[in-house]
Amino acid sequence: MTDTLIRDEQGDAASPKDGPFVRPDVRGFLDFLNANPGPKTHEGTAEAARQMYVAMKDVADPPVGDLGTVKDLTIPGPAGDIPARLFDVRERREPGPVVVFFHGGGFVIGNIDTHASFTAEMSRQLDLPVVSIDYRLAPEAKWPAAPQDCEAAARWIASNPSELGRTATSLVLSGDSAGGTLTITTAMALRDEPAAVPVIVQAPMYPAADMNKEYPSFNDFADGYLLTRETMIWFAEHYQADFTHFRGSPMVGNLVGLPPAVIVTASLDPIRDQGRAYAAALVLAGVPVTYREAVGNIHGFITLRQAVPSSAGDVGGYLAAVKGAIVEAEGQRMMKQAAG
Repeated sequence: MTDTLIRDEQGDAASPKDGPFVRPDVRGFLDFLNANPGPKTHEGTAEAARQMYVAMKDVADPPVGDLGTVKDLTIPGPAGDIPARLFDVRERREPGPVVVFFHGGGFVIGNIDTHASFTAEMSRQLDLPVVSIDYRLAPEAKWPAAPQDCEAAARWIASNPSELGRTATSLVLSGDSAGGTLTITTAMALRDEPAAVPVIVQAPMYPAADMNKEYPSFNDFADGYLLTRETMIWFAEHYQADFTHFRGSPMVGNLVGLPPAVIVTASLDPIRDQGRAYAAALVLAGVPVTYREAVGNIHGFITLRQAVPSSAGDVGGYLAAVKGAIVEAEGQRMMKQAAG
């Protein structure tokens, strides 16, 4: 922790000497998890961890709710079909931005269903279509399968296939945790070899952006805050990424020329400092950045809005920032078109 005071969204201050600020609802949820005698994620097989993650969904997150459109899609990928799902608050839509979403789960667990409540809420609050991508998981498909699938899916959506039923004028890339990493790597790939329409905003949530350095938060929150050091090591052993390549650790790559970013981290997260470092590196690279931190909250909060009700405010603040970035970037894109 730094020597400065940290202030939560309600204005309460916590001194570092008293330990990190933990919200009351976060503390209750953590006490429940830490008292659970069941096996931890890293103590079993990948399949067992996936089942645990799916089982937690209905306890931790609200129902998906009603939308105008929910449609399963099949995207051609580098190693076969990639499942995807379109979430749209509207039944019909004029041409405009389309959000491409990559779920979290350490590249090993998670799927469209585990994040469906969030992607539905994302469509409601942004008033945009959201396409969630079910990329290949490790250890069955090790690195770079996931970033390859995500890039292929984004390019397919940008090509405006008839199956999508919406005309994308631009892409917004988003994802949480591992999906935040995939958001960044996909943005880098589409910067280097542009798709049919541009990426106007990248919006990663608590991403693993720099796996080559051990930041202080990795030790400060190694255990007892949902995501643990042991689980992160377990994920890495399954995924087997090359951290000298930008697809494995984005901050080894060139960040100049990336689209404007909206980044959110959680203050009690072992990978918090990687998100902070990525935001700072983007600023130094000349990329516009909006940075938010959910003070007193934990990794994974976007899918914990029922278990940790205050997370709804963090999600709302993040999505408001994303919406503002999209409006600004889309306006600049249209001005460039008119001028060109």
